[in-house]
This record gives sequence, structure tokens and C-alpha cells, in this order.
Amino acid sequence: MPMIANAEPAMLQVTDVVHRYGNVTALDHVSLTAGKGEFLTILGSSGSGKTTMLRVISGLETPTSIGALKIGGEDVAGKPPAKRSCTTVFQNYALFPHMSVSENVAYGLKIRGIAREDARREATKALAMVQLDGKSDRRIAQLSGGERQRVALARAVVTRPAILLLDEPLGALDEKLRLEMQIELVEIQRTLGMTFVYITHSQEEALTMSDRVVLMRHGRIEQSGRPLDLFDRPANRFAAEFMGYENIFEGKLLARDNTMAVIELRGGLTARGILAESASQVGSKVCIAVRAERLTVMEHSPEESTALNTLPGTLQRQVYRGKYTDQAVETPLGPIRLRNWNRVTSIETVRGVAWRPEDCVILSA
Repeated sequence: MPMIANAEPAMLQVTDVVHRYGNVTALDHVSLTAGKGEFLTILGSSGSGKTTMLRVISGLETPTSIGALKIGGEDVAGKPPAKRSCTTVFQNYALFPHMSVSENVAYGLKIRGIAREDARREATKALAMVQLDGKSDRRIAQLSGGERQRVALARAVVTRPAILLLDEPLGALDEKLRLEMQIELVEIQRTLGMTFVYITHSQEEALTMSDRVVLMRHGRIEQSGRPLDLFDRPANRFAAEFMGYENIFEGKLLARDNTMAVIELRGGLTARGILAESASQVGSKVCIAVRAERLTVMEHSPEESTALNTLPGTLQRQVYRGKYTDQAVETPLGPIRLRNWNRVTSIETVRGVAWRPEDCVILSA
């Protein structure tokens, strides 16, 4: 896997790391970089290798083999966690219940030999940054889940590591608090100018917070790029499915012209879309992917159009979900899922679906 290029100076550089657990390969020749001040998210489902990568970076896991592991230009491969300028925030926070909030935050400074008053002063600054300076004397048990998460974050950044590693830190929070903490984390990261490497299985978190996203599967990197790249221009079918493309149909590539292509679908139907770099040559099997929210229902019979892709169909069901309505339309290609943000549609009036060519992507099958 080639190294992921980054315009910023490399604060983190991992080269050709391999790690196996018995016969299972958790990391398969993976290389990546993170720039200074970059918010890098490693995204993937369970078993993708993302947490193993984090543990290798932190020193909690010794890889089977590695080319280089550099933090701030220093090769730290083989060094213990305490000798690496990185700190990890875990999902369970790992706070000390017998200590006060302030003592928890100052603990890292204390074990580094910082004077008590200096450590307390730095802990106060860190707690103010996460809006908890008024609760410095409380015990951990007296805090809410969101407050504990903030304490863990303050404790991690108070020592000013070069890199902050975050292992699904918002996973235990309720939805409202999780959304709020996404924004807070980004603001804190921008304020500190620190490199964050964030692990998550949530595409929403990756899209909301990241400068760059690395999508992993089976110990390999499937795609890396800006959140918008992964959302609108997935590199392959796996990336499209993981990033929430609800409608994917197979066909044959009929023609291509720069970034646009034409695909022949079942029953002789055709559609146009953006051609991914991974798509094959004319005549090969490909698939077309389009998001539910990019489709609209048509209340008249589809006609030949040079502007839109159209399919005849009938509305089978719709579920009102408050902000939007989920709809299912039966077409010659099978059921198609739509997400209507405007209004509930009369079933009798629907004659098909339509979408713009620039709102779909054509990928290798």
C-alpha cells in the first residue's frame, strides 16, 4: 500500500506495518501519515484493523514487522508508550474514581515530576478549556458521562503530546451529547493546533470532524481523502456501501468520456454517472451507486431526457420519520430507496424516479 501523501509536515509517519494474531492478519502492509495539526480519522467496522493501528502507534501493541514509525520526525518503533509523544483517550475514559477531577487531570504531570502547584495550575487551564473549571474538586462519580469524557480529554491534552489518539471516545454517549461533543472536539483541536488521530466506526463522526479520512477493511486501506471525497466519490463498491449508498445496481460500461460514463442496466435501460478511477474499461462489468436523498419521485411518466436519469416505477411504501420520509419505489431494476425531505407523496401519483448524472458514481463491479 503506498504511503498517503499529505501537504502538511508529517507529524506521524507509519511505514509498511504488518501485524498478525496467529493466522489472522490485522494489519497488512499499511502505511499512513498525519500532518501537523491535522484531524485524521481512521474509519472502519469491527475487525478492519483501525484499533490495532492505534495501539501500534501508541506502543500498546508490538507489530509483527514495521518499516518505520515516526512521531515528530523521531523513530519511536520499539520504544515503550511512555517514550512516545502521544496520549490515548479511550472509550471507557480510564479515570481514577478515588481522585478529584483536578487530581485526575494533573496525574500525568505529576508522574512526569512537575511541581504540585505547577501541575495544579496547568490542570486548571485544561479544565477551563473543556468548560469544567467549576467542578475541579468533584469526584468522578459525581459527573455525567459527557463530563467524564471532558475530564479524560483534559487529562490527555494537559501534557501537550505531539499526537492525541482517540479510540471511539464518544461511543458511550447519548445521541444529543455525542453530536455536541463532535463540535467541541473540533474546536479544541483547532485551538490547540494538535494532531488528532481519531478511531471510529461511525461515518457521521468521520464526515463531521475530519480533515482527512482513512477507510480500512480487513487490515488494508480502501480509500483515503477528504470527507467529501469519500461521501460523494467512493473509490470502489465497498467504500460506497460503507458510506451509505443505499442503491447499487450492476450493469455493463457502454461508453466513457473523461469523468462521465454510460452504463447499460437490466432490461436495456441506460444511465449516466461520474466514473470512478477504479472503474473498468468499456464493455466490462460495473455498477452504479446513488444515494437515497439524491433521488426524486416523478409524478408523470418518465420521458427521454438528456438532463436526468429516469426509471419507471410505482411507490410501494413510505415511512414518515419527522425530518424526512423514507420511500420505496419498485422499478425494473428492483426496489429503489428514496429519502424525501419535502413532503409525503400520494402513492397513486408516482410514475417513476429520477436523479442527476452528477449525483451518482460508476464503479468496478
